[in-house]
Amino acid sequence: MIKVLVAEDMHIVRGALVALLGLEADIEVVAECASGEEILPLARSARPDIALIDIDLPGKDGLTAAAELHEQLPGVRTLILTSLGSPGTLRRALAAKVNGFLRKDAPADRLANAVRGVAAGRRVVDGDLALAAWDSEECPLSAREIEVLRLASVGSEPTEIAAELFLSAGTVRNYLTTIVSKLGARNRVDAVRIARESGWL
Repeated sequence: MIKVLVAEDMHIVRGALVALLGLEADIEVVAECASGEEILPLARSARPDIALIDIDLPGKDGLTAAAELHEQLPGVRTLILTSLGSPGTLRRALAAKVNGFLRKDAPADRLANAVRGVAAGRRVVDGDLALAAWDSEECPLSAREIEVLRLASVGSEPTEIAAELFLSAGTVRNYLTTIVSKLGARNRVDAVRIARESGWL
């Protein structure tokens, strides 16, 4: 029996996922939650084989939670569900060491097969997304630049970003100027848009 934890914040979607997996004779949903913060403690107590995680969870996002699981409970494999099918998002997921990556609009039987594949130790990735990621550009931003842009994307000012990252405000402004230049953006807002559409944020 493959034991699964389902993390999805939309109640109807989570209910549908639990019901679909419940139809499979070899799969049992042992825990479910609605936020990224709940995943690690719940996985510690329920000991699932697979964590099925929505990428867009409130608070701690799905990829951050998946990376934590990989680090602290390496026996729990992760399968990310997303409605954001961008190549950049897939690259971020693979960098977070997830075991599977599936679009939410995939056929129902593909979900169960993906769970089985990940449980068997295979890496399961949506085929169309894998091809798109193969052909897409690498993110030109460094990890630090992405960190700065992510904070800017939620409205933080350079002084706030500087305090958060233990940098000077001048250094943050330099980072923002470099980011805008690297992305060929008109300004900071445009840089955030480009990075989001590319799946880099």
